Amino acid sequence: MRFNNSTPIYLQVIDKLKADIISGRIGLGQKMPSTRDLAQELGINPNTASRIYKEMESQGLCFKKRGLGTFITESDKMVQKIKIDMADQLTADFVEGMKKLGFSSEAMVDLMIKKVNYSETEEAENESSC
Repeated sequence: MRFNNSTPIYLQVIDKLKADIISGRIGLGQKMPSTRDLAQELGINPNTASRIYKEMESQGLCFKKRGLGTFITESDKMVQKIKIDMADQLTADFVEGMKKLGFSSEAMVDLMIKKVNYSETEEAENESSC
């Protein structure tokens, strides 16, 4: 994983783990690597790995079982909440960026509709060529 110097590493890792949970790459109830293994896997300090799990636990994204390790939440509702929260943040960032570029609300909506339509057309073409 490549890290951006403008955002703390632990937040970047948490966002990546959230995306992996939402997409199903990490399953509900799945056992997570130990903090030491996570640190080695990502090339980060073990204290940072520990902070990642503590923060995720405080957000309800994971839980600890004494003597067994850290596990991802088993709650579908929590996953949906994460998905909505992340979508809200992406949308807010998009709108803020587009306003800085001088786009009106109507122009943003038009651009998004065109992009969605283009993506759907491209996906359909890729599926038919397989």
